[in-house]
Amino acid sequence: MIPSVAVDAPLDQAVRLVSDARAGLLPSPSVKTFFDPATFTASHVVRDPTSSACAIIDSVLDFDMAAGRTSTSSASALVDYVRAERLQVQWLLETHAHADHLSAAPWLQEQVGGALAIGEHITAVQETFGKLFNAGTAFKRDGSQFDHLFADGASFRIGNLQAMSLHVPGHTPACLAYVIGDAVFPGDTLFMPDYGTARCDFPGGSARQLYRSIQRLLFLPDAARVFLCHDYKATGRDHFAWETTIGAERATNMHVHEGVSEAMFVELREARDATLPMPRLILPSVQVNMCAGHLPEPEENGVRYLKLPVDLL
Repeated sequence: MIPSVAVDAPLDQAVRLVSDARAGLLPSPSVKTFFDPATFTASHVVRDPTSSACAIIDSVLDFDMAAGRTSTSSASALVDYVRAERLQVQWLLETHAHADHLSAAPWLQEQVGGALAIGEHITAVQETFGKLFNAGTAFKRDGSQFDHLFADGASFRIGNLQAMSLHVPGHTPACLAYVIGDAVFPGDTLFMPDYGTARCDFPGGSARQLYRSIQRLLFLPDAARVFLCHDYKATGRDHFAWETTIGAERATNMHVHEGVSEAMFVELREARDATLPMPRLILPSVQVNMCAGHLPEPEENGVRYLKLPVDLL
């Protein structure tokens, strides 16, 4: 009797997409990255080289926690680039509901357009954090704050670029990786090989799930370009970096290189997570990002307020 083999149709589709793009059968994207050192976040403008179409991935709304003030300095750099290059923004893509920075997607949408999208499992994040923030029944937990919710393996286009989504839970239940031509945008699932992987100790996170999600990504062709969401300068490296390859991740990632078992990774990841402080902006970030980057409505005095749960996390 032939043993059954797990079929992963979305992953097979992603492998074909990357392979065809590397072979020149499909276009590969041009990527312009903007790095925010305050939150260590890399935002990417992904453009179709054959048209003016582009997408913006993981934007940042600047937030001064002490003063409670937002600004659009980081996001304005994206807008300036889009306008200078005469690009047409088709998508504002979020890899997940970030816990370390606020999304600027609603403001960007006002400035340059584009459909705001995230993974369909954002509903799990909304359910968990809706309770944590005591958001009440007025807060919808169906993802309707976003224009589009991507399922695992969903296909879409950016001009003539073929693109698709892969569900990669672990850091959060809703994490997505976007495969666009020969480029992969894994969000917080992977960091640079010399820094490793993202934490999994937030509500709904799982080191075991993260390992399995990373193994999906490491099945992609070695030559696939990988554009990361964060970098923190690994020990011995004096510059920020956000681009690598699947081959480099598989061979040298300090947490999940070839030969590291699931049990080894879970033990390492959970032990490391137990030593980490909460992200500085987790409470405002998740509170805003689970609402697609929209700030709370002003109260009767015209002021917007964010909640600060005490002794909860």
